[in-house]
Amino acid sequence: MMNTTTNDRFPAEWEPHGAVMLSWPHSATDWNYMLQEVQECYRAIIDALLMVGERVILLAPKDEAPDLSLPGLQIIHIDTNDTWIRDYGPLTLASGSLLDFRFNAWGQKFASNFDNQTTRTLAERNVITAPVLCHKDFVFEGGSIESDGCGTLLTTSCCLLAPNRNEPMTREEITRQVLTRLHARKLLWLECEPLPGDDTDGHIDTIARLAPGNTIVYTIESHREQLQQMTNADSLPFNLVRLPMPDPISDPDDGSPLPATYANYLVTEKAVLMPTYNQPDNDNNARRVLQTVFPDRQIIPVDCRALIRQHGSLHCATMQVPFNAFSFS
Repeated sequence: MMNTTTNDRFPAEWEPHGAVMLSWPHSATDWNYMLQEVQECYRAIIDALLMVGERVILLAPKDEAPDLSLPGLQIIHIDTNDTWIRDYGPLTLASGSLLDFRFNAWGQKFASNFDNQTTRTLAERNVITAPVLCHKDFVFEGGSIESDGCGTLLTTSCCLLAPNRNEPMTREEITRQVLTRLHARKLLWLECEPLPGDDTDGHIDTIARLAPGNTIVYTIESHREQLQQMTNADSLPFNLVRLPMPDPISDPDDGSPLPATYANYLVTEKAVLMPTYNQPDNDNNARRVLQTVFPDRQIIPVDCRALIRQHGSLHCATMQVPFNAFSFS
């Protein structure tokens, strides 16, 4: 098991990163039936990111790339299966190296032939110029892990032990692999069930998030007792902050439950982009809670009612990356 050092550690999301990557929804994705609506949502996310000084790297097929020319926006032409870049984009070490894990669409639920090759393809085309470390022997998704930047990681057992990920590895073997590959000291496992309608088998970024000040922001009260028993890599207990949940949301077409959650927020250097669901009281309550957790950042609401229709939200649609790891022609 590796020790955490300044250069090889896995940073916290609230640390400076340089840019945010997104993957544009297009007609060959599952968004085809509501393409205009979801593209408007993506445009709102891009506008919010640019407004707070973030650079944006947007992946899009060449024949369906948006006609956008905005300061701070870079468009890269590449084929994709889906838009959830959080789970197939590269993870970044503090050294600037990018980690390229195997992505199999949450246990082989959907096609992933393009998405699984995204980082490798960009490196082969010299769009990514930073070192890329291949971890294609291990299935791993960015939404399944949280880091405090100091050696502590948080995940869920329902996701990392789900079928068709890394079977027949045991929990102990998976723990060893995650700690070694992310250069961390302690992996905390939250025992829980996925939110209703969650295709990811229970990503941690829908349920609980590590935050500054040795804090865990959590959404479900029944998890509190478990979280109270957890300590970080330095054996210190966490401060716990409860984030409200939206009222249940169902798909308007078939009535199936959708995994709406305020925990799926994105932290940038100056702001926190928070998903909202046209529930003013709940949206405002969640915004107030996040402001107490991130007092030095502006909380920016983004209407994500479109995103939740495909069982994801704002954090799922974004991935922080170092801007200097890319070369743009």
